[in-house]
Amino acid sequence: MDKPSESKIKKLHPLVREEVTQIIKQCDEALTGRAKVRITQGTRTFEEQEALYAQGRTKPGKKVTNAKPGQSIHNYGLAVDICLIIDGKTVSWDTVKDWDNDRIADWYECVKIFAKNGWDWGGNWKTFKDLPHFERRFILKNGKQIKASWRNLINIPKDKFGYVVL
Repeated sequence: MDKPSESKIKKLHPLVREEVTQIIKQCDEALTGRAKVRITQGTRTFEEQEALYAQGRTKPGKKVTNAKPGQSIHNYGLAVDICLIIDGKTVSWDTVKDWDNDRIADWYECVKIFAKNGWDWGGNWKTFKDLPHFERRFILKNGKQIKASWRNLINIPKDKFGYVVL
């Protein structure tokens, strides 16, 4: 795993750090060719979310999110965005290329691995598809599984580091 991914994992919610580490390792093992996974986004502050939300609205650029601050699972450290790094240097978001020639697009090999581990893929969303995005579908709170949505998390108390207390 590369340093940028490791640094992003360290900022994720403590409950998913090891899980994401293992998922990235599983992806890298499955991609036996030239591609490796890099996490491009992890935990995002409300301020960072505000800046992204403003893009294409009050600031130049195209819209990249419909989520206001507090409405993104990234704000709770339970989501990652990825890209593929080809030959250790070229960034790719190509979802159809098969760099390891196993007749399965490398991107979709990762999608399957995230899904197997209980993560939802933004490419499955009906509107505003977000192909690089993966988020934890369910988390444990007080021994019960709850849907990890911003609506369920926004009012949960935060610890001294700003993570929701689960």
